[in-house]
Amino acid sequence: MKKLLLLLLLICGSTLLSQTVLNSYPINLRNSGEYSQILNVENSKTHNVFAFIADDKNLTILQYNKVLFLTNELRTSRTNIEDKLIIGYSFDEDQNPTLYWSTEDFKSIVLIKYDMTNKAIKPLKFSFPYSKQYFIATFQKNNIFYILSKDSAEQTLTLYQFKDEAVEEKPLDFSTFTFQNRNTQPITFNQFIRDNPIEKIEVGDYNPLSRSIKKSKVYMLDNRLILTFDQNPAKTQIFDVNLETYEIKEKNFPQSMTETSRKLSNSFFLDDRLYQINTNPEELQLDIKDYNTGETIKNVKVSKNDTIKFKNSPLLLQIEDQKPKEIKKTSTFLKYLSALDFGISVFKNSQNAYITIGGITQQDRPYYSFYDDVQPFQINLSQYGQNQTAYFESILNSNSEFIQQRQEPFANDNIFYYLDTNKKIKLQNILTLDNFSILSYYDSAAKQFVMRKFTDGFIPDETTNPLIDKAVFSKSFRFDKP
Repeated sequence: MKKLLLLLLLICGSTLLSQTVLNSYPINLRNSGEYSQILNVENSKTHNVFAFIADDKNLTILQYNKVLFLTNELRTSRTNIEDKLIIGYSFDEDQNPTLYWSTEDFKSIVLIKYDMTNKAIKPLKFSFPYSKQYFIATFQKNNIFYILSKDSAEQTLTLYQFKDEAVEEKPLDFSTFTFQNRNTQPITFNQFIRDNPIEKIEVGDYNPLSRSIKKSKVYMLDNRLILTFDQNPAKTQIFDVNLETYEIKEKNFPQSMTETSRKLSNSFFLDDRLYQINTNPEELQLDIKDYNTGETIKNVKVSKNDTIKFKNSPLLLQIEDQKPKEIKKTSTFLKYLSALDFGISVFKNSQNAYITIGGITQQDRPYYSFYDDVQPFQINLSQYGQNQTAYFESILNSNSEFIQQRQEPFANDNIFYYLDTNKKIKLQNILTLDNFSILSYYDSAAKQFVMRKFTDGFIPDETTNPLIDKAVFSKSFRFDKP
């Protein structure tokens, strides 16, 4: 799921951080190696939770009911799939799981159905046409597994749907639609995807700026696949794919006009709202639009001489995992943004929408250096190999009003802090449920599989947040998420 996290460790009075052990299971992963893996998933119909625990030789499946009592288990060898990792799962009508095992290049994919009642397995093989297609992303929705790929020659995407031992292949034809580059010149769909590779957005999770700055994004929703394209600074082009009929509908949302023609723009799609952002050294604009009606719900415009009143954090500059430094002037911040790859990320919980606006250096393009003598530091955007980010955060309440309040950590923030302070944890995986998240991992010292619950916020009497930055992920953790 999240692969990189910036941890800003301030003063911390506790390492508990709203976490509780839910379950533990004794297991010795003596053959733990390159192909070892832990995956926790929820059956979306029954709400049973499954843990798939694999070392290089064996697989253990633990089945828990919806109140997380262990109800069943199965242990089997990994013969003939020793060189593969789990890339996805599905559940059949009998609620038995099927795992999808693949080599890293996706050239060999094996489907194995696990009968939890009869303790039996049934392997099947899927031949991905890697000679003419390349992999884009996998998705899980409503107990169904999907693979999205791109045909190298045709003006199409291909969506594979895996359900009940059957694979349905659906080409998505974009040849009749019009595409433009950032200079508004017409290009083919293949040219567009080549120049703007599609980035998968984790719906329901926080998406870091490193993901949301991409110009092409794909979102898997209930019965819909949404593709948003922002390569043209003047508009956001959206394709809405119905997963029952596979009909493709196009919508275009113009970006707000700016005083100068040169600008950077991007967008983020969440809960049938489109968050559009554009900037240049002179100004910053944010539009929130209703996807179904096109109505503008909110518009905010800030010039370089204004204060950004809707921010809930300082204007911050981050280099690698160093402590963020505050940028005092809006004009300086806008200069930084104009030299970076620019984007917006939105995460929503039961109360508010949390918005991050900023930019990140990309190592495959040149940058510029500039110095503001009012500021106590200099940023050199020509330094390759450094992750550099300028950003700020805002909070939008359910009435679409910006609010100012203390930012408490999300459950996943607490998880990452816990991981950073517990080095004996191996093969970690996060399962996000409605009201909390579960961190599953192998405790190599205790030789146990552990499920630990984390919630949003501080524990009682906790007064500081050891994690305040959600803009970038720069510390590596391995997560096993299909």
